[in-house]
Amino acid sequence: MRRGDARCSAAPRGDTRRMGAPRIAGVDEAGRGPLAGPVVAAAVILRPRRPIEGVADSKQLTAAQRDVLSTVIRREAWCFGIGWADHAEIDALNILEATFLAMHRAILAMPMVPDHLLIDGNRLPRLSGFGKMLTARAIIGGDASHAAISAASILAKTARDAYMDEMHAIYPQYGFAAHKGYATRDHRRLLAQHGPCPLHRRSFEPVRIMTERSDAQPGARANV
Repeated sequence: MRRGDARCSAAPRGDTRRMGAPRIAGVDEAGRGPLAGPVVAAAVILRPRRPIEGVADSKQLTAAQRDVLSTVIRREAWCFGIGWADHAEIDALNILEATFLAMHRAILAMPMVPDHLLIDGNRLPRLSGFGKMLTARAIIGGDASHAAISAASILAKTARDAYMDEMHAIYPQYGFAAHKGYATRDHRRLLAQHGPCPLHRRSFEPVRIMTERSDAQPGARANV
């Protein structure tokens, strides 16, 4: 499992005077709802006065649009970081705490420490362990109203989708390339047919029920 991805770029001449301004990072996640795979978070500091055209809530974009914008964001943002929490951490902690862990790792992955965080949602992760005091604001629907959060949503979504595409090559019987681990009808059918694989979240009810049934049947076992 990847633990982080990050980059930080120097400010261009037109932005150097702005470097003394508060560094505001947008933070968002992808993958809270799926039955399999990690939850991924991204943190992004955009360049002031240099908006990236087309940035929007990742859910409102096509996969092709997200891929193009991900490349642009990685190139044009002042700084970004990506953090992961895998299926085992989700099962051990619960999905909310695992999401906060991924967010924490995304912020830590950034070479440039932000001053203020704009976080999509209605709750905040812990703000300790960054080497300085940070302030933060939780914004419901922030991925549709704040460009930095939108950019973070795109990076988190494309990183997670790429990982699930890789996992499809290892576990092709589940069709991860198509549904990315979400609880679609096809995924539920394939899960019932093959049983859970190591990527599945045992704490999520459909998987938990199938795991319990498998454990109760002598000789039955999950895919490994």
